[in-house]
Amino acid sequence: MKRRFTQDDAEAMYLIQSDQEVNKFLPWFPVRSAEEAAEFLNIKYLRKYDDAWGYYYAVCFKEDNIPVGYVNVSSDESHDLGYGLRKEFWHMGIMAEACKALAGYLKNTEMMYITATHDINNPASGEVMKKIGMTYKYSYEEMWQPKNYLVTFRMYQLNFDGDENRTYSKYWDKSDVHFI
Repeated sequence: MKRRFTQDDAEAMYLIQSDQEVNKFLPWFPVRSAEEAAEFLNIKYLRKYDDAWGYYYAVCFKEDNIPVGYVNVSSDESHDLGYGLRKEFWHMGIMAEACKALAGYLKNTEMMYITATHDINNPASGEVMKKIGMTYKYSYEEMWQPKNYLVTFRMYQLNFDGDENRTYSKYWDKSDVHFI
């Protein structure tokens, strides 16, 4: 079941986004208040529901339907898969299951592929990518903003149309340091 976020999920988003460890490898700083969490929810999710394209969902347990994480695929050409989960639920297979469900859904759309990247210092995220069938394509360095430090990312891709030779190359092309 696909579950979108609502404004009522601000408290749940605060629990996800306020944790320093959860946000260590994410491209934003942890939120510091319930107000910042509500703003984050509005910008990163609720406003996107007005777009004609994009996939942005809450990850919840069936028992209570309260978000403990999120999974999304961006609407830009990278079709970047993103996810986050409260740390008390790490290493339980929850994120792999949520990502696999979204990938299964996307396989039946016009989308031909998704990509995902992870910091080399966060191999657990790479394991999620592998579990859903993504294939490692290359690594590259990027000065990561807004955190402003150099990161080596590993880029994975899943092609839904069977074209295993297709590789999204924009990250490779933008980086002076890239390798396989």
